[in-house]
Amino acid sequence: MTIDLLAVYDDQLRGAAEVTGARSWDRSGPLWRSKYDDGGLVSYRSLAGLDQPAIEALVMETIHHYAADPEMDTFEWKTRAHDEPAELTQWLTDLGFVPEEVETVMIGEAATLVDAPPPPAGVVIRRIDDHPDRAALLDAASDMQAGVFGRGGDGAELLARVERSEGNTEVWVAEADGVVISAGRLEMVPGTECAGLWGGATLPEWRGRGLYRAMTAARAASAMLRGVRYLHSDCTEMSRPILERSGLRKVTTTTPYIWTL
Repeated sequence: MTIDLLAVYDDQLRGAAEVTGARSWDRSGPLWRSKYDDGGLVSYRSLAGLDQPAIEALVMETIHHYAADPEMDTFEWKTRAHDEPAELTQWLTDLGFVPEEVETVMIGEAATLVDAPPPPAGVVIRRIDDHPDRAALLDAASDMQAGVFGRGGDGAELLARVERSEGNTEVWVAEADGVVISAGRLEMVPGTECAGLWGGATLPEWRGRGLYRAMTAARAASAMLRGVRYLHSDCTEMSRPILERSGLRKVTTTTPYIWTL
């Protein structure tokens, strides 16, 4: 039987599932509006049937919602290519939102990702969020990711996320000679068959040596031990071929539309 992976994504990974790791969230009509340490995220299961005035009213209410919080300076309105109304992205642009890079939504069965070549000799892959010295380890992982991405939070923010999740956020690293050279999260989605692969980053000098696949395989194996069937990720075009070779499939694209307060 062919699995409708887009249906899995829409049914299990939209709306409430996307705000699982937030420090707070609320509802406004069809919207889930969440707050993280580095900004806000607006998600929804469907906006089908809403016309332009209705959408614009939701947008303006949401801008005021985030602007009322002095700790918020930006938020993302998450769009998907297969959603209706098709004019949504143009309406957001007309209102002043700025689109970021298009990302590919990948999803597939976790079992397809666990088979990967071992990491390079001397590299150790391990989970660190459950380690006694996790604060220092999370600092090192966050610093490496921020250097790769050119932005991001710090170890304290990652530690707070881990603690809020009550075991649903796993942080994995690859180390060489005790130095973090790659890192990524496994985010369980309670009440679903799914978990997410997020935050994957590898130092430039270590790319092209199988670390991405090895890190993905380690997280997939951990997810399966916890009863997860599907893994998903929003990835760049650089990461997409690696995930495809591992067994994930493209089901749609997503584009963040950013509002700066």
